[in-house]
Amino acid sequence: MQGTASGGGEGARPAAPRALRYAYMDHWRVDTAQGPLSQYTSVERFDAFLRQIAAVGFEAIETFDFHLGVMRELFGSLPECRAFMQSRGIERVLSLFHAVMYDERQSAPHVPATHDRMFGYAKHIMESSQGLGVENFIVMPAGLYFDVEPVTDAKIRACADLWSRIGRMTLDFGVRTCCHHEFFCAIRSAEELRKFYEWSDPRYVFFYCDTAQHTIAGVDPVALYSQLHDRCGGFHLKDTHDIDRSGDYRRRPDAEIMAPTTPRWFWEMGTPGGLVDFPALYAAMKRHGYRGWVGVEHDKADVGGGNYPESTAVAAWYIQNVLDRIYA
Repeated sequence: MQGTASGGGEGARPAAPRALRYAYMDHWRVDTAQGPLSQYTSVERFDAFLRQIAAVGFEAIETFDFHLGVMRELFGSLPECRAFMQSRGIERVLSLFHAVMYDERQSAPHVPATHDRMFGYAKHIMESSQGLGVENFIVMPAGLYFDVEPVTDAKIRACADLWSRIGRMTLDFGVRTCCHHEFFCAIRSAEELRKFYEWSDPRYVFFYCDTAQHTIAGVDPVALYSQLHDRCGGFHLKDTHDIDRSGDYRRRPDAEIMAPTTPRWFWEMGTPGGLVDFPALYAAMKRHGYRGWVGVEHDKADVGGGNYPESTAVAAWYIQNVLDRIYA
C-alpha cells in the first residue's frame, strides 16, 4: 500500500506520491494458552502486532484513549513508544477513539449540565496524549439510542454545541474532533445526521465515515460521504452483510453482540454478501479529491471463528488488488 519506484536503471523515477495512506484501527487480540490477549500485555506482543500490520502495508494505528497509560508503562513515555513504533515501520498513533462512558449523571452529550465535565476530560486526553503524533480525536457524538430517545432537535443541538466547543479546543493541540456514528448511536438516521452537521460548527467538527455502521443503520455511506466530503476527517472501512430492519439498535446493553437476528455484524472488505460498495466509495473519494489517511477496522473479527491477523491480510489484499486500481 506504499509507493514504489517505477522501472529500473538510471532513468527510473520515483512513483508519484500516493493520495491515500492506511491506518489500522486496533481491536486486535490473539489466541494464547491463557485465552485471547491484547498486544498491550507486553512489549513482545506489541512488537509482533506492529510487525504484522506493517508487513501488509499499514503505516499508522488508531486506538482507544484508555491505552495511553499502558503505552507509558511499556515504554516509559509516549515519545519512546512512538520511537519504538517507528522502528517497526508504523509512523504514529493517528487517532484516539474517545472511550467515554455516557451517563446522564456526568457525561451525556445531549445533557448540557454534563458539558463542562466532558470538556475537561477531553482536554485531559489532549494533554496526556502528547508525543504520539495524534491527528484525530474520534468520538461517538451522542449516547446509546435507548438512553437518549426520544431524539429531539433540542438534544441534537446540545450534542452539536458540545462537540463544537470541544473541537475548537482540540485544534489548539493540532487534533481534529471527528464524529463516528455507530448504528446504535442516538444520531444515526439520515435526518438526524443532517441536523447534527448543520448545527455543529464546520470549523471544529469533522465527519468520520464508518462504512459498515452507516449501512447497518440504513444510510448509504457513499452518498453520506459525498454530502459531507468537505468535512470528512477519515474512514473506518469494514463491510456488513446486514441492515438492521428490526430495531436491534435499541437492544440493551450492547446492540453489536446482543442482537438475536445477527450473530456477526462486521465483515472484511471483499467477502461474498457484503453490502458496502467500496469501488463506488473510492470513485467518490477520487472525484472529491480526498487525500490523507484511511482507516481499516475489524471489529469483532473473531466472531464465528475468525481472527484478526487473517482479517487484516484479507483487507490488505482487497486494497492492493481492487481499490488501488480505482484510487491510490
